[in-house]
Amino acid sequence: MTLTQATSETVRLLRFDRVQRCAHWVNAALFGVLMTTAIPLYFGSFFGLVWPRHLIAQIHLWTGVALPVPIIVSLLGPWGASMRRDVRRINMWTRQEMRWMKTLGETPLVADKFNPGQKLNAIFVGASIVIMLATGSMLQWFRFFPVPWREGATFVHDVMSFAIFVVVFGHIVMALTHRGSLRSIFTGWVSESWAAKHAPAWLTEEKTNPAGND
Repeated sequence: MTLTQATSETVRLLRFDRVQRCAHWVNAALFGVLMTTAIPLYFGSFFGLVWPRHLIAQIHLWTGVALPVPIIVSLLGPWGASMRRDVRRINMWTRQEMRWMKTLGETPLVADKFNPGQKLNAIFVGASIVIMLATGSMLQWFRFFPVPWREGATFVHDVMSFAIFVVVFGHIVMALTHRGSLRSIFTGWVSESWAAKHAPAWLTEEKTNPAGND
């Protein structure tokens, strides 16, 4: 059961299981390494005095190759049931959510487990992994691709890199200002009162048809 009764009589709901939390933090760590190594590779800096540029480039390359692994593993097998359910949620948009997005949050919204902004963030992350892996592969193993493809890959990789920095920074700011959401990615749990305020549709679903625990 995802609904449990705490000793304080506060009802809690399981928002993220162990697999989802591990996938999130491993993915975040990989993104952190990629962003850290991208800065000296793009701009050049004193990093070269500490580590050779070739070493930084190799760390960046193989971290990028590993980037899809935690997501893929978290989706496979019986342990990935919760992750697969959440992927379906993220890809399912209601008319109310579309109106909420078009009006920049001015229209009423009975939010599901994820609000439209969180869904867009997840979609962006998934798309960026695919795009950066594809374009990065063209830049690394360039001899297998024609020159126009490599030029396009360079442009897309650079532009997407800047977009990732902006989105990651925004994601961190939003997490720090929404403590209930941030706590759930550490512990897995949210209170019923939090769900009633931020995800009422999901709360109703959990009370009606609770999913399995982790």
